[in-house]
Amino acid sequence: MSRIEKTFRRLKKERKKAFIPYIMAGDPSLDVTKEIVLLFEECGADIVELGVPFSDPMADGPTIQRASERALKNGVTLKKVISQVEDIRQTTQIPIVLMTYYNPIFKYGIENFIRDSAAAGVDGVIIPDLPPDEAGDFINLSKSTALDTIFLLAPTSTDERVKKVTKASSGFVYYVSITGITGSALLLDGSMETLISNIRKYTNKPIAVGFGVSAPDEASAVARLSDGVIVGSAIVKRLHDSPDELKSYLMSIREAIK
Repeated sequence: MSRIEKTFRRLKKERKKAFIPYIMAGDPSLDVTKEIVLLFEECGADIVELGVPFSDPMADGPTIQRASERALKNGVTLKKVISQVEDIRQTTQIPIVLMTYYNPIFKYGIENFIRDSAAAGVDGVIIPDLPPDEAGDFINLSKSTALDTIFLLAPTSTDERVKKVTKASSGFVYYVSITGITGSALLLDGSMETLISNIRKYTNKPIAVGFGVSAPDEASAVARLSDGVIVGSAIVKRLHDSPDELKSYLMSIREAIK
Protein backbone atom coordinates (compact mmCIF):
# COMPACT_ATOMS: atom_id res chain seq x y z
CA MET A 1 0.00 0.00 0.00
CA SER A 2 1.39 3.39 -1.01
CA ARG A 3 1.86 6.35 1.33
CA ILE A 4 -1.03 8.08 -0.46
CA GLU A 5 -3.39 5.16 0.14
CA LYS A 6 -2.31 4.95 3.78
CA THR A 7 -2.95 8.67 4.21
CA PHE A 8 -6.48 8.51 2.84
CA ARG A 9 -7.28 5.42 4.92
CA ARG A 10 -6.05 7.15 8.07
CA LEU A 11 -8.05 10.28 7.29
CA LYS A 12 -11.18 8.25 6.64
CA LYS A 13 -10.86 6.59 10.05
CA GLU A 14 -10.38 10.02 11.62
CA ARG A 15 -13.33 11.40 9.61
CA LYS A 16 -11.10 14.06 8.07
CA LYS A 17 -10.44 15.27 4.54
CA ALA A 18 -7.05 15.66 2.87
CA PHE A 19 -5.47 19.07 2.39
CA ILE A 20 -3.31 18.91 -0.75
CA PRO A 21 -1.38 22.13 -1.43
CA TYR A 22 0.52 22.70 -4.68
CA ILE A 23 3.77 24.52 -5.38
CA MET A 24 5.84 24.87 -8.54
CA ALA A 25 9.25 23.33 -7.92
CA GLY A 26 12.03 25.87 -8.32
CA ASP A 27 9.89 28.97 -7.94
CA PRO A 28 11.53 31.06 -6.64
CA SER A 29 14.28 28.45 -6.04
CA LEU A 30 14.66 24.78 -5.19
CA ASP A 31 15.91 25.68 -1.70
CA VAL A 32 12.75 27.68 -1.06
CA THR A 33 10.68 24.83 -2.49
CA LYS A 34 12.01 22.52 0.22
CA GLU A 35 11.21 25.14 2.86
CA ILE A 36 7.65 25.49 1.57
CA VAL A 37 7.07 21.73 1.52
CA LEU A 38 8.08 21.63 5.18
CA LEU A 39 5.83 24.63 5.85
CA PHE A 40 2.97 22.78 4.18
CA GLU A 41 3.47 19.88 6.57
CA GLU A 42 3.71 22.23 9.54
CA CYS A 43 0.39 23.80 8.53
CA GLY A 44 -1.37 20.44 8.38
CA ALA A 45 -1.03 19.36 4.76
CA ASP A 46 -1.61 15.67 4.19
CA ILE A 47 -0.17 15.33 0.66
CA VAL A 48 1.97 17.75 -1.36
CA GLU A 49 1.61 18.30 -5.08
CA LEU A 50 4.87 19.43 -6.66
CA GLY A 51 4.72 20.99 -10.11
CA VAL A 52 7.44 20.32 -12.68
CA PRO A 53 8.11 23.38 -14.87
CA PHE A 54 7.33 23.01 -18.57
CA SER A 55 7.43 25.44 -21.49
CA ASP A 56 3.87 24.72 -22.65
CA PRO A 57 1.68 24.06 -19.58
CA MET A 58 -1.65 23.92 -21.41
CA ALA A 59 -3.77 23.02 -18.37
CA ASP A 60 -2.43 25.88 -16.27
CA GLY A 61 -3.59 29.45 -15.94
CA PRO A 62 -1.43 32.61 -15.91
CA THR A 63 -0.32 32.30 -12.28
CA ILE A 64 1.18 28.83 -12.63
CA GLN A 65 2.42 29.55 -16.16
CA ARG A 66 4.48 32.46 -14.80
CA ALA A 67 5.75 30.28 -11.96
CA SER A 68 6.80 27.67 -14.53
CA GLU A 69 8.62 30.32 -16.57
CA ARG A 70 10.49 31.56 -13.50
CA ALA A 71 11.52 28.01 -12.57
CA LEU A 72 12.73 27.28 -16.10
CA LYS A 73 14.83 30.46 -16.02
CA ASN A 74 16.36 29.09 -12.83
CA GLY A 75 17.44 26.02 -14.76
CA VAL A 76 15.02 23.65 -13.04
CA THR A 77 14.56 20.32 -14.85
CA LEU A 78 12.63 17.13 -14.15
CA LYS A 79 15.86 15.46 -13.06
CA LYS A 80 16.55 18.26 -10.57
CA VAL A 81 13.00 18.02 -9.19
CA ILE A 82 13.39 14.28 -8.61
CA SER A 83 16.70 14.94 -6.85
CA GLN A 84 14.98 17.59 -4.76
CA VAL A 85 12.39 15.05 -3.62
CA GLU A 86 15.20 12.73 -2.58
CA ASP A 87 16.65 15.59 -0.52
CA ILE A 88 13.26 16.41 1.03
CA ARG A 89 12.92 12.75 2.02
CA GLN A 90 15.80 13.23 4.47
CA THR A 91 13.48 15.46 6.51
CA THR A 92 9.88 14.36 5.94
CA GLN A 93 7.87 11.38 4.76
CA ILE A 94 4.80 13.38 3.70
CA PRO A 95 3.39 11.93 0.45
CA ILE A 96 4.59 13.85 -2.62
CA VAL A 97 2.89 13.84 -6.01
CA LEU A 98 4.58 15.24 -9.12
CA MET A 99 2.41 17.11 -11.62
CA THR A 100 4.21 17.11 -14.93
CA TYR A 101 3.45 17.05 -18.61
CA TYR A 102 4.34 14.06 -20.72
CA ASN A 103 7.08 15.65 -22.83
CA PRO A 104 9.67 15.89 -19.99
CA ILE A 105 8.94 12.27 -19.04
CA PHE A 106 9.28 11.12 -22.66
CA LYS A 107 12.66 12.87 -22.94
CA TYR A 108 13.76 11.46 -19.60
CA GLY A 109 12.65 7.95 -20.60
CA ILE A 110 9.54 6.35 -19.12
CA GLU A 111 11.33 3.48 -17.39
CA ASN A 112 14.07 5.78 -16.09
CA PHE A 113 11.51 8.27 -14.80
CA ILE A 114 9.47 5.66 -12.95
CA ARG A 115 12.57 3.99 -11.50
CA ASP A 116 14.24 7.23 -10.39
CA SER A 117 11.04 8.80 -9.06
CA ALA A 118 10.16 5.78 -6.95
CA ALA A 119 13.74 5.51 -5.67
CA ALA A 120 13.76 9.20 -4.72
CA GLY A 121 10.54 8.87 -2.73
CA VAL A 122 7.95 10.26 -5.15
CA ASP A 123 4.57 8.73 -4.29
CA GLY A 124 2.44 9.57 -7.31
CA VAL A 125 2.33 11.36 -10.63
CA ILE A 126 -0.28 13.44 -12.45
CA ILE A 127 0.19 13.91 -16.21
CA PRO A 128 -2.60 16.15 -17.56
CA ASP A 129 -1.83 15.46 -21.22
CA LEU A 130 -1.54 11.67 -20.90
CA PRO A 131 -5.03 10.09 -21.02
CA PRO A 132 -5.45 6.60 -19.56
CA ASP A 133 -6.24 5.28 -23.06
CA GLU A 134 -2.61 5.94 -24.00
CA ALA A 135 -0.99 5.23 -20.65
CA GLY A 136 -0.98 1.43 -20.60
CA ASP A 137 2.80 1.04 -20.56
CA PHE A 138 3.19 3.79 -17.98
CA ILE A 139 0.57 2.25 -15.69
CA ASN A 140 2.00 -1.27 -15.98
CA LEU A 141 5.54 -0.11 -15.24
CA SER A 142 4.34 1.96 -12.28
CA LYS A 143 2.61 -1.05 -10.75
CA SER A 144 6.00 -2.64 -10.11
CA THR A 145 6.84 0.29 -7.81
CA ALA A 146 4.97 2.28 -5.16
CA LEU A 147 4.30 5.05 -7.70
CA ASP A 148 0.59 5.86 -7.96
CA THR A 149 -0.88 6.95 -11.30
CA ILE A 150 -3.46 9.70 -10.83
CA PHE A 151 -5.74 10.64 -13.70
CA LEU A 152 -8.17 13.49 -14.17
CA LEU A 153 -11.93 13.71 -14.55
CA ALA A 154 -13.89 16.83 -15.47
CA PRO A 155 -17.52 18.01 -15.34
CA THR A 156 -17.80 17.01 -19.00
CA SER A 157 -16.59 13.42 -18.49
CA THR A 158 -18.95 10.76 -19.82
CA ASP A 159 -19.78 7.59 -17.87
CA GLU A 160 -17.44 5.68 -20.17
CA ARG A 161 -14.67 8.13 -19.37
CA VAL A 162 -15.36 7.90 -15.66
CA LYS A 163 -15.02 4.11 -15.83
CA LYS A 164 -11.67 4.33 -17.65
CA VAL A 165 -10.18 6.98 -15.38
CA THR A 166 -11.27 5.40 -12.11
CA LYS A 167 -9.92 2.02 -13.21
CA ALA A 168 -6.57 3.47 -14.29
CA SER A 169 -6.11 5.70 -11.25
CA SER A 170 -4.39 4.63 -8.07
CA GLY A 171 -3.87 6.68 -4.93
CA PHE A 172 -6.81 8.94 -5.71
CA VAL A 173 -8.89 10.28 -8.57
CA TYR A 174 -8.33 13.94 -9.45
CA TYR A 175 -11.61 15.72 -10.17
CA VAL A 176 -11.13 18.98 -12.08
CA SER A 177 -13.94 21.14 -10.72
CA ILE A 178 -14.22 23.44 -13.73
CA THR A 179 -14.01 23.19 -17.50
CA GLY A 180 -11.05 25.54 -17.72
CA ILE A 181 -7.49 26.15 -16.60
CA THR A 182 -5.99 26.32 -13.13
CA GLY A 183 -6.89 29.48 -11.26
CA SER A 184 -10.30 29.89 -12.89
CA ALA A 185 -13.26 30.78 -10.69
CA LEU A 186 -14.92 27.93 -8.82
CA LEU A 187 -18.62 27.33 -9.47
CA LEU A 188 -20.62 26.09 -6.49
CA ASP A 189 -24.07 25.64 -7.99
CA GLY A 190 -24.83 22.08 -6.87
CA SER A 191 -23.53 20.43 -10.03
CA MET A 192 -20.30 19.27 -8.39
CA GLU A 193 -22.21 17.24 -5.82
CA THR A 194 -24.15 15.48 -8.57
CA LEU A 195 -21.06 14.77 -10.64
CA ILE A 196 -18.98 13.47 -7.74
CA SER A 197 -21.87 11.25 -6.66
CA ASN A 198 -21.88 9.81 -10.16
CA ILE A 199 -18.14 9.09 -9.99
CA ARG A 200 -18.65 7.24 -6.70
CA LYS A 201 -20.98 4.81 -8.51
CA TYR A 202 -17.90 3.45 -10.29
CA THR A 203 -15.19 3.53 -7.63
CA ASN A 204 -14.40 3.46 -3.93
CA LYS A 205 -11.12 5.27 -4.52
CA PRO A 206 -10.68 8.68 -2.86
CA ILE A 207 -11.68 11.70 -4.94
CA ALA A 208 -9.71 14.93 -4.55
CA VAL A 209 -10.95 18.17 -6.12
CA GLY A 210 -8.70 20.81 -7.66
CA PHE A 211 -8.76 23.84 -9.99
CA GLY A 212 -10.47 26.99 -8.74
CA VAL A 213 -10.33 26.49 -4.95
CA SER A 214 -8.86 29.59 -3.35
CA ALA A 215 -10.92 30.84 -0.39
CA PRO A 216 -11.54 29.05 2.92
CA ASP A 217 -15.31 28.90 2.33
CA GLU A 218 -14.71 27.26 -1.05
CA ALA A 219 -12.34 24.74 0.51
CA SER A 220 -14.93 23.95 3.17
CA ALA A 221 -17.68 23.43 0.60
CA VAL A 222 -15.50 21.18 -1.55
CA ALA A 223 -14.35 19.16 1.48
CA ARG A 224 -17.96 18.28 2.28
CA LEU A 225 -18.32 16.67 -1.14
CA SER A 226 -14.91 15.05 -1.66
CA ASP A 227 -12.10 13.22 0.12
CA GLY A 228 -9.47 15.89 -0.49
CA VAL A 229 -9.04 19.51 -1.51
CA ILE A 230 -6.25 20.65 -3.83
CA VAL A 231 -5.18 24.32 -3.70
CA GLY A 232 -2.63 25.58 -6.20
CA SER A 233 -2.82 28.96 -7.92
CA ALA A 234 -3.83 30.84 -4.76
CA ILE A 235 -0.76 29.45 -2.95
CA VAL A 236 1.62 30.17 -5.85
CA LYS A 237 0.30 33.73 -6.07
CA ARG A 238 0.77 34.41 -2.35
CA LEU A 239 4.24 32.90 -2.34
CA HIS A 240 5.25 35.30 -5.11
CA ASP A 241 3.28 38.43 -4.16
CA SER A 242 2.93 38.30 -0.36
CA PRO A 243 5.02 35.48 1.15
CA ASP A 244 4.54 36.84 4.67
CA GLU A 245 0.84 35.97 4.40
CA LEU A 246 1.36 32.41 3.19
CA LYS A 247 1.44 30.63 6.56
CA SER A 248 -1.73 32.26 7.86
CA TYR A 249 -3.46 31.53 4.56
CA LEU A 250 -2.47 27.84 4.69
CA MET A 251 -3.73 27.60 8.26
CA SER A 252 -7.05 29.15 7.26
CA ILE A 253 -7.49 26.60 4.48
CA ARG A 254 -6.53 23.72 6.77
CA GLU A 255 -9.05 24.86 9.35
CA ALA A 256 -11.77 25.23 6.71
CA ILE A 257 -11.18 21.70 5.43
CA LYS A 258 -11.57 20.26 8.93
